[in-house]
Amino acid sequence: MEMSAQTFHLGHRMLRRVALCLGTLGSCIAACLPGLVVPGLAAAAWPADQPINMIVAYAPGGGTDIVARAMIPFLEKHLGEGARINVLNKPGAGGDIGFAAIAAAPTDGYTFGFVNTPPVMTIPIERKTTWNLQSFELLGNVVDDPGTFCVHNESPIKTLAELAAYAKANPGQATVGTTGVGSDDHLAMLMFEKSAGVKMSHIPFKGSADTRTAILGKHITVAAINVGEALQYLKGGSPLRCLGQMTAARMSMAPDWPTFKEQGYNFEMASLRGLVAPKGIPPAVRDRLAQAIERTAADPAFKAAAEKAFAPVRYLGPAAYDAELRAGDTLFRALWKELPWTDK
Repeated sequence: MEMSAQTFHLGHRMLRRVALCLGTLGSCIAACLPGLVVPGLAAAAWPADQPINMIVAYAPGGGTDIVARAMIPFLEKHLGEGARINVLNKPGAGGDIGFAAIAAAPTDGYTFGFVNTPPVMTIPIERKTTWNLQSFELLGNVVDDPGTFCVHNESPIKTLAELAAYAKANPGQATVGTTGVGSDDHLAMLMFEKSAGVKMSHIPFKGSADTRTAILGKHITVAAINVGEALQYLKGGSPLRCLGQMTAARMSMAPDWPTFKEQGYNFEMASLRGLVAPKGIPPAVRDRLAQAIERTAADPAFKAAAEKAFAPVRYLGPAAYDAELRAGDTLFRALWKELPWTDK
């Protein structure tokens, strides 16, 4: 069928009016009902129409923060479409503040963030929270960083045995800085106390960067941090002496550090650092984020950046990550009955 020029222009104007009306309708709905998600309106623009916030539940300069910032350019690349990601630090309460912020965030795909083990499991066991493991969509684990005890290099303590002797001779006087109640650092302190038969004093901080500041100022006896963090600080010139690593075998990045088991303290401790989103984000958005995380973890350039930052990469997809967290939750619930980690 032939169309006259007049008919074509009328039809063209009509299409423009329909498009403008639809756009206006979407804007009105968004303005009047901000809590309502209209399928197809917000999702169509994600991830490029506004920055995505990546929440880190610890202070800037710590191990999680360093990994988060190293990941951003790779996540942006693998998400594509001009995605922009900002780190939003929400430290405090051993991770509770940041984890709660992720769980309570709008389910529009513009907020996700890191959760750390064991705090994401131990905090809800130890106290009432506004969130639990079921509050999150699991996107993938990225790092598995074992624990260590470090002292100032001017300290007379050179081994775990010497630390135990000092703590035994001075009950409660050996102070241990950690990233909070129920953290891997705190649990490591409690396990060392039990294994060595000593009593030390717990000093919680908002992140490992604050713990480092305290040990450098000689305000605490021991900094309970992670191996990757300690290596990063040592590379930066921090005068630390690390007494061992809480692993089954020595890590390749710290081959000269004896394990705790080698020194007679038969326990291991580490922190998984993985990414989650608030429960209920659109499945398509969840899958895009999970895929970008998987591709980032496998990206040779990111692996090189992680190695440079001493971050031990251990990628787990959502299903494997879920299984790891469930197993850990069972373990820590049993541990709570034997070795409660409250400071009260």
